[in-house]
Amino acid sequence: MLMIPSAARRSLGTAVLLSLGLLSVNARAQSPAGLPADVRATASALRAKALAGTRAYEIVRSLTVEVGPRPAGSKAYDAAVQWGLRTMKELGFRNVHSEKTTVPHWVRGEESGEIVAPYPQPVHLTALGGSIGTPAAGIAAPVIEVPSLAAVDKLAPAQVKGKIVFYNAPMRRTKDASGYRDAVPVRGGGASAAAKLGAVAVLIRSIGTDHNRTPHTGGMRYQDGVEKIPAAALSNPDADLLDAEIAAGKPVTFRLKLGAHAEPDVETANVVGEVPGRERPEEIVLLGAHLDSWDLGTGAIDDAAGIAIIMETARRLAGLPRGPRRTIRVVLYANEELGTSGARSYAAAHQDELARHVMAGESDLGSGRVWRLSSHVNPARLPVVADLAKLLGVEQGGNDAEGGSDLRPMSPGRVPVLSLSQDASEYFDYHHTANDTLDKIDPKDLDQNVAAWAAVVYAVAEMPGDLGRAPEGAGRGE
Repeated sequence: MLMIPSAARRSLGTAVLLSLGLLSVNARAQSPAGLPADVRATASALRAKALAGTRAYEIVRSLTVEVGPRPAGSKAYDAAVQWGLRTMKELGFRNVHSEKTTVPHWVRGEESGEIVAPYPQPVHLTALGGSIGTPAAGIAAPVIEVPSLAAVDKLAPAQVKGKIVFYNAPMRRTKDASGYRDAVPVRGGGASAAAKLGAVAVLIRSIGTDHNRTPHTGGMRYQDGVEKIPAAALSNPDADLLDAEIAAGKPVTFRLKLGAHAEPDVETANVVGEVPGRERPEEIVLLGAHLDSWDLGTGAIDDAAGIAIIMETARRLAGLPRGPRRTIRVVLYANEELGTSGARSYAAAHQDELARHVMAGESDLGSGRVWRLSSHVNPARLPVVADLAKLLGVEQGGNDAEGGSDLRPMSPGRVPVLSLSQDASEYFDYHHTANDTLDKIDPKDLDQNVAAWAAVVYAVAEMPGDLGRAPEGAGRGE
């Protein structure tokens, strides 16, 4: 159980108050079109205090050790909901409660694969989330290799019918996660694209940047009206192996066995807690992260780290001697990984108050350090974003940020978004694998994230004005 000393809020509040001289007349000055000076000063002090150390790592440790992997629809996810409710109360949040949502319950089952010919070799693979299984005896079929979804579209049915399609599309390592965005469409749509031409199964090179025999899972989807076929990801070294056997010029046969299947949908919950605003409690600054994880690891980087970052951010703001004007609402979403049903349920349940959401932000990229602040706000309020980026010492990105998958269902409400981009250079070495474990988390990196979020969230929750409404249409950048 997570234990937070009762004196934590008092010590934080006293330190911030003494460091600021909040009663100074000069601190009330307003910078042109940007943040008021007193708001900037408090935000800066919060940032400095968090950089000296936070309790975020302890929150990650608590969730990954006490609950562990927590796939949507599982008993472990139910335990995660109870963990969230208990931990929010221990951290001093108010209005702590769960909100119902219905999620799919996909079960992985046993899985194996092997190259049967010309050179027999066992391989390491894992089913993609949502895939159907194979017959008990498996599927053995010739393999055809393609580099992309576009390449499949150029094939004739006679080239594909009765075969296993192998998508061999290596992912680029990038700081801004653009390599993932470029590669992931194969995972999502590869099965249906191949099934349209008569394929019996698909294999993909793992959507990841490592060179370990640890395959990366992740959600896939079937197109309505197209036959469903099994889909699995090969570890990157095994994708290299399969590619090498194909390159040898002899026909290649592969056998795939998957026990994957869907159980009936399950009613479960998002978890919500608040730091009520002192003057405008009806106006909401939303901080989101997803509570579910895949089953292979313990969900440390995806997304216990994000949960810890936003919960510790809110806890520190709750400990100020004078809380922010607006309410800070923390939402731990269900089922981000296999369809964002928790996020869609939240948007539907709170549709009438979306106009009072003055900002939304999501942390869902592990514990990599923040290096850029992007936005999706009224363009007239971009000077505020520029002020915040300068305060954090990071780049200012574009005004087309989406913010995260759990925020997309709120986009019709034109909810303003601030996105703190994290360094993703190493994240996709572990993402969606059995290696997503606590040892991959650097506590000081978490502290840097909390420092950035605390400054940004305090500024938006406290400043006299707001960020306006987001421009029409969902943002697409980060």
